[in-house]
Amino acid sequence: MNSFEADPTEPGAVSEPERLLQPVPEGRRITVMLAAFEGWNDAGEAASDALRYLNKLWGGKKIAAIDADEYYDFQFTRPTIRRTAAGERKIKWPSTRIFKASVPESNVDVIFVQGTEPSYKWRAYTAELLVHAEAMHVDYVILVGALLADVPHSRPIPVSTSTDDAALRERMDLEASQYEGPVGIVGVLGEVALLAGLPTVSLWAAVPHYVAQAPSPKAQLALLHRIEELLQVPLDTTELVEEADAWERGVDELATEDPEIAAYVRQLEEAKDTADLPEASGESIAREFERYLKRRGKDKP
Repeated sequence: MNSFEADPTEPGAVSEPERLLQPVPEGRRITVMLAAFEGWNDAGEAASDALRYLNKLWGGKKIAAIDADEYYDFQFTRPTIRRTAAGERKIKWPSTRIFKASVPESNVDVIFVQGTEPSYKWRAYTAELLVHAEAMHVDYVILVGALLADVPHSRPIPVSTSTDDAALRERMDLEASQYEGPVGIVGVLGEVALLAGLPTVSLWAAVPHYVAQAPSPKAQLALLHRIEELLQVPLDTTELVEEADAWERGVDELATEDPEIAAYVRQLEEAKDTADLPEASGESIAREFERYLKRRGKDKP
């Protein structure tokens, strides 16, 4: 053991939060459902793009789809015309597709749910997704979203991780979401999955609101890093790192051309840097105080 690491068996040691994926008997596989939806829950399309990246990386195969006619208002979420590789015009309908992939050199299978937020029958829609989850023996659910926020593009993109599962929250040292207000399909699916007894966590990337248009590779990359941590599998994101760097340089150039935007970005940077100072962070103070109380309790005879 490194001399600078605390022994969790010794009094006063602070144990590390547990991982999301718990050990299973040898030969058994773990199945994780990853879901993201285009629309209200997907600022800069960062969440959808993150799942598309993983689906391509791991060679996901389509295994199911949800009937679009049942859940979409095509006057609101209109179909689009695209050209195929052969040059033919084809209508692409809003839909929800389900893919399955196996993570290389691991015992983890991933079920990708990728689609557009539905217009109708959200309860029936989420119930149908959970039928698929049960049929594919899903063990965990990770919901991925992105929101617009007052954050600077020049700093690391914040990704919040939360759960409403009390046992999971305590085990992983996570926070419960404090949000109150209108919710999207991500929030509804999270509640339904929890009621079904599936351990569920939600990831939300904060996308700078002044560069809200897609793509948002830096936010996409931040989400992928968090997914990498949760699944405990390495990801090759070299190409995306280059895209994120180019995106940041491009926003820098745009900001310098507009004095008001440049001043606003500096203001956001100062606020972010101040909030990150340990002595200025109420969250870090509360966390350290909680650790102190735990150590004090363990040290008592």
